[in-house]
Parts: sequence; structure tokens; C-alpha cells
Amino acid sequence: MSEAETLFAVLRQSADEAVVDMLERMVRDAPDLALNRMNPLDLAASSGLAEEQVIAGLLHAVSLGMLEMTWAVMCPSCAGVLSANKSLKTLTSAQYNCGFCAVGYETTLDNLVEVTFTVSPRLRKIAAHNPDELSVAEYYRQIFWSSAIDLPDDLEQPLREATLETVDLPAGERAILSMNVPAGTLIVFDPVTHAAQFLDVRGEEARERQNLTVVFNKIQVPVDTTVLRPGPLRLTLENRTDARVLPAVWVASQALDDLLGRRKPYLTAKRLLTNQTFRDLYRTETLAIGQRLKILSLTFLFSDLKDSTALYDRVGDLVAFDLVNEHFRLLQEIIAAERGAVVKTIGDAVMATFETPDRAIAAAIRMQEAMSDLGAERQHQSLRLKMGIHEGSCLAVTLNGQQDYFGQTVNIASRVQGLAASRSIVVTEAVLENAETRALLEANGLRPTQKTVTLSGIADKVSVYEIT
Repeated sequence: MSEAETLFAVLRQSADEAVVDMLERMVRDAPDLALNRMNPLDLAASSGLAEEQVIAGLLHAVSLGMLEMTWAVMCPSCAGVLSANKSLKTLTSAQYNCGFCAVGYETTLDNLVEVTFTVSPRLRKIAAHNPDELSVAEYYRQIFWSSAIDLPDDLEQPLREATLETVDLPAGERAILSMNVPAGTLIVFDPVTHAAQFLDVRGEEARERQNLTVVFNKIQVPVDTTVLRPGPLRLTLENRTDARVLPAVWVASQALDDLLGRRKPYLTAKRLLTNQTFRDLYRTETLAIGQRLKILSLTFLFSDLKDSTALYDRVGDLVAFDLVNEHFRLLQEIIAAERGAVVKTIGDAVMATFETPDRAIAAAIRMQEAMSDLGAERQHQSLRLKMGIHEGSCLAVTLNGQQDYFGQTVNIASRVQGLAASRSIVVTEAVLENAETRALLEANGLRPTQKTVTLSGIADKVSVYEIT
């Protein structure tokens, strides 16, 4: 049995069989491009498999060394990869700048960090493993642009339409280009160093040749703009790095807009952090000590068993222990099914996160039903949950050796749970502002009751809604 066959046999023990079959076919038959920076949502759509199954399967494959995971900070404007990281630990909260768009962005995990998967060389070697050998077009496709952009199969023609020149410039070399520059905005951009020079071409046509030199080195400098006149230009490109660069002269035009305008869904870092399989596999390895990354919107659910101490008195330690453990198992199963993840348990309480408020509400409704069924099945009617849900911004951090969250949003969600009565769900106004949440409550015949409360440690009064 080959190493690949052995690895796939091991993968079948933890991942969905249909996902393993898909990966095995891809490694055997797919073109190189399909195995580089795989987009899990794309794979799910094309295969007809559930997104969560595909994501879980890819994560298990990473844990076996079959795939490599990349966390890429991307520009929301051009979908270019500003920083590719093998681990979330190497991301910073500092601003990332896109030379191509001349815009800076603070790192947030909501939409600016995508997660992709590439086949490991131990399974199969592909062209992207040697980016220095890729053509200019394929370097842009496979290295610079993220999986969020829907590029045409034939990239050469659109690239020619959107640029005046493209150059493959070896280390230490110089290229001299002669061209006529039209009025408008031109961008001299290199996807290797991410260096850029904007050209503002305006005014009367130049009668004499204009000269401009652009130097590429390892020093990141702010994007500069040079004013030129339409007409002849002698452009000197100088590579002072120890690797090749791939500068192109882009024209800010409809052709460029058409090339960059088609987008598709992608796996965000935020969504992956709320994935139960990811937390199970990587809960202690996600962030470095002291590292903190911003999330603009995350939904927190806190649950607690009501009167659990009385339950121990009534049925005894052994029975109560089994009941509480079964309660944890059911809750984790439901939370994972609704695309959430258990962050931690505290006593009989659970803290979970969801990408959106409606997923948390759907989980809460199912959790209440599951506790009723469990209580009836075990003939203990007092298995009642109190739950609180809040949505807002937070920081992803490491606390007590595990990936966790910090901020006022977490505090409010915890305090709101303390307001819940037996078998009730208390949510904040931020949760009900979500249209999908309101539709879900209406579909289940649930009507929230509003009240204004003061929460411990929170200065302002808060509007909350009880759902029973």
C-alpha cells in the first residue's frame, strides 16, 4: 500500500466518506490548479456535499499532513492576497496595505481573512509548489489573487486587455519598455513584492519622450503617484531583489473592472473559528500568547442548566452525572449542526459562538426541545435550560492556553443569560435586528417580550427580549 493509500485509509476513520472519495479522485485525476488554494465552499457547491462536511474533511486531512492550510489576508477591493500565512499565529492586528488599490485595512477576521487548502507535496506535487516557474498569468491566478475572485479559465486574454505590458524580470535585471500611455490612471504593479507606482496621465499630449524608472526591492514604501502627459514613455523597470518580479502596467479601465468584478463565496477565518471540528483539532494552537485579532460581528450563546444542584440531590450523583454529560453531548451536537462551536464549559454552563444570530437562535430552539425530550426519556422533568444570546464585536485571544474571546459583547451575552427564567431564551436587540432571526422566530410561532434592564458591569440600560 502506497503512502497516499495509507493516508486516505486513515482519513476515512474521521472524515465523511463522500468527502474522502472526492479528495482521493482530485489527488489522482484533477489538474494542478484544482489542488491549489482549494475553496471549501466551491468544492461543496460543485460536488453537492454539505459545506460543513467538506470543511471538516479538509481539516482532518490537514491534521494528517495531506493538505496545507493557508490563512490569507485579502484586499476586499481587488481580492488580492496581501499576506499568506500557514498559521493564524503569524497574523497581526496591524494595518495591511494593498499596493494595487493604494488602500490600507485593519485586520479583521470577518471578511478580510480567507482560509484555503492546498495539497501537500507528499501526496502530489503541483505547479503552485514552485511559484517561480509559473507564468505571469498563472502567478496572478494561483498566488496573488484569492479564492474569492471568480477568474475566467483563460486568463491570458483578459490580462492582455487590462494591461499595456507584462514583464518577467529576473533577479538583478533591468527592462526598458517603450510605450504610448493614454490619458487616465495606470498602475505599475508587481504581485511578488506588492510594490506599486500609480501614473496619473493627463493634460496635453507630450511631444517629447518622457522617462520614468521604477525600482523593485524588499523595502515596502508607500504607494506613490507620478503625473505624466499622454504620449511616448520610456519606462525602466529595475529588479534589486534576489528573486524574479512580475511587473505589469495596468490600465484602470472597464476591462480591469470586468476582470476583478466577479466574486464568489469563500471560507472566512471567522466562520472557521466557529466550526466545531476546527476547535476540536486546533483549540490550543490557533493564536499566540498575547495575540488579539478583531472580529466585527460574532454571536455568543450562553446556556446553563436550571437547578442542577437540586438534580444531584434528587437522583444521586451517578445518575445526575450521566444526565449532565448527555446534556453536554446533545448541546455540542446541535451547536455543531447549526454551524457553531462550543468555546468552553463552566460547571453546567456552555459558551458557544455562531457566525450569525439566526444560527444561534436555531440552535437554542433545538436545544430546548432536546432537553425536554431527554428529561421525558429519563423521567426527570427538571432538565431545563436558561439561555442568553448577544451579537457584537469582540477580540479573538488565547486565555488559559485555549482560543477564546474577549470584550463587552461576551460580558453582555453572559449577563443576559443570567436573566433567563426556566426554559426561556433571552436575546438582545442586536440579535433581533437580524432579518433571518425574525423570520425564524415567526416560523416557529415565537413572540419576543421586550423589557429594559440594567446589567451588572454595564453602564447603560439594555433592551432585552424574552422568548418562551
